[in-house]
Amino acid sequence: MSLIGQAAPDFTLPRDGGDTITLSALKPKNVVLYFYPKDDTPGCTKEAIGFTEALAEFEAADTLVIGVSKDPVAKHDKFVAKHELGVMLVSDEDSDVCERFGVWVEKSMYGKKYMGIERATFLIDGTGTVVQEWRKVKVPGHVEAVLDAVKAL
Repeated sequence: MSLIGQAAPDFTLPRDGGDTITLSALKPKNVVLYFYPKDDTPGCTKEAIGFTEALAEFEAADTLVIGVSKDPVAKHDKFVAKHELGVMLVSDEDSDVCERFGVWVEKSMYGKKYMGIERATFLIDGTGTVVQEWRKVKVPGHVEAVLDAVKAL
């Protein structure tokens, strides 16, 4: 299920720090929306730190970076404080937004099947259109690939 060329599904979700984010209200900024499985796990921490380290470059390209997981806001706040993260983290506890972006999928670990978030990133331009997506993301090199795509807009 590709969303490229379509309007990004709109949402309003609670974010770290106690505020809310409405995707459509962020226009005309570009948005990098990255979905990740869980706060404070090795891959998710590397990804969040990577986006934080590149934040000035994203901001220079008029782009906001927002991470999405099912973790509650209180857990996001601890994650942000522990790793000094600069990216916004929103909480999709009922997985509605994850489902609309097609990242709430069946996963398997040690032969056991369960539902979880597939690591994925969506680049949404200033009109609210998904212009690029990365699915089944591997963390090494990912932030650089997303930044290159932002700079090419």
